[in-house]
Amino acid sequence: MATTRRVIPFAELDRQDLGRVGGKNASLGEMTVHLVSEGVRVPPGFATTADAYGELLGGHGLRGRIEEQIGRLHEGAALDEVGAGIRSMILAEPLPDELRTEIVSAYEQLGRDEGREEPEVAVRSSATAEDLPEASFAGQQETYLNVRGPAQLLESVHRCYASLFTDRAIDYRERMGFDHLAVALSAGIQVMVRSDLAGAGVMFTLDPESGFPEVIVVSAAWGLGETVVSGQVDPDEYTVFKPSLKESSLDPVIDVRIGAKRQKAVYAEHGLTRTVDTTGAERSQRVLTDAEVRFLAGWAQTVEEHYGCPMDLEWAKDGLTGELWIVQARPETVQSRRRASTLRRCRLTATPGEALIEGIAVGEAIGRGPVVALDSPVDLDRFPAGGVLVTGITDPDWEPIMKRASAIVTDHGGRTSHAAIVSRELGVPAVVGTGRATEVLRDGQEVTISCAEGGRGRVYPGLLAYEETETDLAGLPATRTQVMLNLADPSAAFRWWRLPADGVGLARLEFIVAHQVKVHPMALLHPERLDDHDRCVIDQLTEGYLDRGEYFVDRLAYGIARIAASRWPAPVVVRTSDFKTNEYARLLGGRPFEPVEANPMIGWRGASRYYSDGYREGFALECRALRRVRDEMGLTNVIVMIPFCRTLEEADKVLEAMDGQGLRRGENGLKVYVMAEIPANVILAQDFAQRFDGFSIGSNDLTQLTLGVDRDSEALAHVFDETNPAVTRSIEILVPRAQSVGATVGLCGQRPSDDPAFTEFLVKTGIDSISVAPDSFAAVKQHVAAAELKRYGADPTVRAGFPVKRAENDGNGESS
Repeated sequence: MATTRRVIPFAELDRQDLGRVGGKNASLGEMTVHLVSEGVRVPPGFATTADAYGELLGGHGLRGRIEEQIGRLHEGAALDEVGAGIRSMILAEPLPDELRTEIVSAYEQLGRDEGREEPEVAVRSSATAEDLPEASFAGQQETYLNVRGPAQLLESVHRCYASLFTDRAIDYRERMGFDHLAVALSAGIQVMVRSDLAGAGVMFTLDPESGFPEVIVVSAAWGLGETVVSGQVDPDEYTVFKPSLKESSLDPVIDVRIGAKRQKAVYAEHGLTRTVDTTGAERSQRVLTDAEVRFLAGWAQTVEEHYGCPMDLEWAKDGLTGELWIVQARPETVQSRRRASTLRRCRLTATPGEALIEGIAVGEAIGRGPVVALDSPVDLDRFPAGGVLVTGITDPDWEPIMKRASAIVTDHGGRTSHAAIVSRELGVPAVVGTGRATEVLRDGQEVTISCAEGGRGRVYPGLLAYEETETDLAGLPATRTQVMLNLADPSAAFRWWRLPADGVGLARLEFIVAHQVKVHPMALLHPERLDDHDRCVIDQLTEGYLDRGEYFVDRLAYGIARIAASRWPAPVVVRTSDFKTNEYARLLGGRPFEPVEANPMIGWRGASRYYSDGYREGFALECRALRRVRDEMGLTNVIVMIPFCRTLEEADKVLEAMDGQGLRRGENGLKVYVMAEIPANVILAQDFAQRFDGFSIGSNDLTQLTLGVDRDSEALAHVFDETNPAVTRSIEILVPRAQSVGATVGLCGQRPSDDPAFTEFLVKTGIDSISVAPDSFAAVKQHVAAAELKRYGADPTVRAGFPVKRAENDGNGESS
């Protein structure tokens, strides 16, 4: 007869043991057995078994009594009453003597192995049905940290057993269709990493919002990791590009965002943990260096490759030794279940007013309803279905309410907080880390929550109309003419990765400068020319930077890198800054550096700035950022494009200025394009093509300067027409002239999205590419395919037709 094993060391487990020790502990065993030899550090420990849990339930008819309580739940008894009753019964039933003995014996052996008499350990619950591909029970049961000594350990294990029947766990199993008594609980006992003296966090081996698979996202906060998972803090976030991670000579960290990190969890004096405020220095300081981020990301990639699926991991840094550790790993269960061939998008169809509050967008949907502001969970019948939950933070006790909400808004938390993770799983839009939603939003107030506008989620007043579309990307036609994207917001770039675009035809630096840098580059280099107010604000923005120019380069490089990574290895055309003087002047600190011009539209802009004394240093910062992205981060798919280049002499001067900053055309595969938006660019196309690798037609400016029309003039709006024969003839001249000397020609603008006839005209010219807004991509792709069918005839590589499902919501709760 086989001997019942009540306790098993991690070193004797693997992922085939999920039925014995649950998903969490089976995964710790898997990593211990197979990945420690590859350099992945996993703290040692042991697990109690499902058999041990079964012995507990077998005592004094406990299993039967639990079955009776579950029966009462199905007959209509209150969830909280049933849960409390079951937990009390489990805690009242003593742990079997054999189990107590084996747990203490394994703990004492762990102490001997560690060279400590009573080591601090983490006691984590591991259910036998968690971390499955179709469902994740993570966070449903309790975890106890800084547990020390046999008595505290046995009590924590007992409480873990009882936590299998927390209200949230019962509700989750009911919702997912699991038999409550078919699920067993294993307790994992693992040596603590002293992250209370350093930091901890989580990692995803894909972007948790969009599912973009080519990045690893690392979140980090000071102290024990429970503050990150619970959403108590707004953590740092580091994004690592996987293809660059494989090259030791490259820097794969393509984005760094410093979170507020206002609190941290540390050891309590007599065991377990407490939460304290962080210092000002800790709030502004990075938790991890780039080298540490790379180290962790390398482990994450190793784990992902071993498991063969996207992973969700928890890590910790020991403040005594400086060592990094992986303390948990589980399959990612939200994005990996989405159909990669389907693109679902929401957009507001009504013009919103000013946002009441903003935060981090979770998901890509829109929700609306009356605000229900709560300090703590309430009975389900007191939360109206479709209400907008507004609270400070959430934990698993909130989950029954969260699934009834149309949207969720929290004061605290990042993209890996509990609120964010559960919202994704439920498909409910959430805005987290707003800072003060509970102060700003009034109970009963009607609001619309939009997570469909990039990385920032916004709460708008009123019930706004919106629409949802679903596109079958597998049905989009293939085309000879490249259809590319216009992208500006780096935070939204990953959400479009599923579109089968041929790259990015226009990425505008102005958006990144205005929204992520926020400061005029010359103001960073010459603070002596600023007034006291602007100097003070810039000091706050650039805190921690001895070189203010480096602040500009960092922010700009991170923004460019996110866009370039989203389409790797397809080309991404990045246009250098093309603010007009009045727009530059509105940047923080910009006014002392900008002249007042009567007509900025045709004034000191584009190429003329880059070699001038008034902006040469600012352009050098732009070049440094571009060089960092290409040469240091390895995103060599970036093509640099120069706007508003009036003369051949200007072209030479700009290329010389770029060369001086290490951006040499042809070196490391660098291509340089020029905007074709001035008649001179058309007339001298072959001469410009000797200096540039390609042209991108800016149809708005080309129309403006060809017809002599101010494109912003309402009085002349009826004259402004991109299909005017003078404009279309210019395009017909440019395309063959440029192509005859090996230069490519594309067009980036709104007109192809609005006018299929204009798209057909472009295809007839033989243009190489058309670049459009992501929302218009599917329709333009179809228009291009239809135009090519007319020009080239039937082509088996071109499939016409794709289904689009559309549901419009008029703002009054009606769909059509």
